[in-house]
Amino acid sequence: MRILLSNDDGYFAPGLAHLAAALSPLAEIVVVAPERDRSGASNSLTLDRPLMMRQAANGFYYVNGTPTDCVHLAVTGMLDTLPDMVVSGINHGANMGDDTVYSGTVAAATEGFLLGVPSIAISLVTGSGEHYETAAQVAADLVRRMVAHPLPEPVLLNVNVPDVEYDNLTGMCRTRLGRRHKAEPVIRTTNPRGQTVYWVGAAGPAQDAGEGTDFHAVSRHCVSVTPLQLDLTHYAQMESVGEWLAR
Repeated sequence: MRILLSNDDGYFAPGLAHLAAALSPLAEIVVVAPERDRSGASNSLTLDRPLMMRQAANGFYYVNGTPTDCVHLAVTGMLDTLPDMVVSGINHGANMGDDTVYSGTVAAATEGFLLGVPSIAISLVTGSGEHYETAAQVAADLVRRMVAHPLPEPVLLNVNVPDVEYDNLTGMCRTRLGRRHKAEPVIRTTNPRGQTVYWVGAAGPAQDAGEGTDFHAVSRHCVSVTPLQLDLTHYAQMESVGEWLAR
């Protein structure tokens, strides 16, 4: 079995090293990750310039592009056969609720899914990054489960792991995405040249965090596992939009 690893924090990120170490005993591991932190890159592809791939001393490959670039390049140009799985992470910080729209971690897994490969995005819900080993062990558990009990079709799982000792986890919970309040306002300041610049504000607090959501599960030290889909069609509005167009 061959597993392709990627992330959005860069090939040097501790979460990626923990993930590779945990999964190496289970499969042949190929790592293709961005050369720098590309958090928030979402599903962007680099189309205005060529990409370059290099190999670090630890064997990891890195690309001067986005997380999506990394998986796309690896699957469609580097590897001679499809990997059996794509695992993206371990992200430093949560990817819950609306975060998934912006997340480069989720985007790397999404690209694998679009290419027909079962994919997992795994994030450590943390500010300090104390327990990457917990998320790495959870990733290994999920890979073993997928090998022992394959799902009937390619799947895209968004996994968020509480930042606690593995033995303090309360289990794995099937969840849906919650929702956040809108983001905090941008921060306006002045750079050393006297120019006005803006920093994107922090994400808002959880708004829909009730039972069954990813926020609720993680708050109770349960690993949140959310199956994602890519059909953005708002089916509930199909009829009303059709009537509106007919007027």
